[in-house]
Amino acid sequence: MNRPRILVADDHQPVQERVREILQTSYEVIGTVGNGIELVDEAKRLRPDVIVLDISMPGMTGIEAAHELRESGSTAKVVFLTVHERVEFVHACLAEGALGYVIKPRLNVDLIPAIQEALSGHRFISPPVSR
Repeated sequence: MNRPRILVADDHQPVQERVREILQTSYEVIGTVGNGIELVDEAKRLRPDVIVLDISMPGMTGIEAAHELRESGSTAKVVFLTVHERVEFVHACLAEGALGYVIKPRLNVDLIPAIQEALSGHRFISPPVSR
């Protein structure tokens, strides 16, 4: 059975490692990157099914990277994983085609459901933010 392929982008290695740990039983984590520029390059090269990305990264924000990928025709589903809980960030991410918005304090409980929803073409927003 082919497992969905995921690319992770976060500028903090402990977060990358925790995400990989959470996802590895159900998904194939095909790479991790630490900034938005690397994300765009690796996403074009690896063609993941899902991209899990942070908003605040050096070089290029996650929102800018999502915009560039969308403009280039990427079909990867986008799930943001971030500390930002303000609705303005949620709207900006959704405007760039994101299907998921998970806040880092809810990483353990929300990331897998967000990816499952994204793969089904549905949105998932962490409950504290979606109210």
